[in-house]
Amino acid sequence: MRELPPELVVPPSMVPDEAPDPPVVPRDAATVVLVRDGSAGLEVFLLRRVVGMAFAGGMTVFPGGGVDRRDADAPVAWTGPPREWWAGRFGCTPESAAALVCAAVREMFEESGVLLAGPSPDTVVADTAAYASARAALVARELSFAEFLNAEGLVLRADLLRPWANWVTPVDEPRRYDTRFFAAVLPSGQRADGETAEASDAVWQRPADAVADWRAGRRLLLPPTWAALADLAELGTAADVLAADREVEKIIPKLVRDGAVIRVVVS
Repeated sequence: MRELPPELVVPPSMVPDEAPDPPVVPRDAATVVLVRDGSAGLEVFLLRRVVGMAFAGGMTVFPGGGVDRRDADAPVAWTGPPREWWAGRFGCTPESAAALVCAAVREMFEESGVLLAGPSPDTVVADTAAYASARAALVARELSFAEFLNAEGLVLRADLLRPWANWVTPVDEPRRYDTRFFAAVLPSGQRADGETAEASDAVWQRPADAVADWRAGRRLLLPPTWAALADLAELGTAADVLAADREVEKIIPKLVRDGAVIRVVVS
């Protein structure tokens, strides 16, 4: 794990004066680091969360969110590493692993319009516009992800995901998530639109430029996002991201108060 910069601080509004006792049990969540090859090098898809949201308002993030209890409520057609493999990489049960993979693909579809699924085990839909109504129903929780895939005859492409990282919200915070990070490459023919009520804007950006924007005060980043961007900045292409040999360990940062400033420390 790379060392976090001392200037990476947490907004005081996110942390109460006294930590919850006992600590809040983290909720499972999934996030997807979506990349593509741009004209100037590797680019990553970023969303800026709407200011005022209960968690991470105003922060720049990757598509993602909490696991829905229905994410693995029914069997789905699946190609790629089995749930047992994902369970081993993320240190959870096979049932939780299946829900995390489904949540990752669902959240990315809801927040960016990108869908890692196809009509057969070796294809991916080239245009997701036909599923606009289903996307809206997923966001409204009127439809489960399994129901959507099965109704459309789609195969979930778990082989297009890679395990990237596992971060847990510090014990001091009232909202906590045990977030598994996945990496994926934008499928050919699809586009990421960022049409979600949870984001004020969306952009493709070189990782190094996103970090530079953070240093200049133009972006707010949480530690997991900063760390992923720093790692991505050392990779040249989307293929390099998929080929990266990632050792996933559970990281639980600590918050250290320094006067009015709250710093993030990873030991």
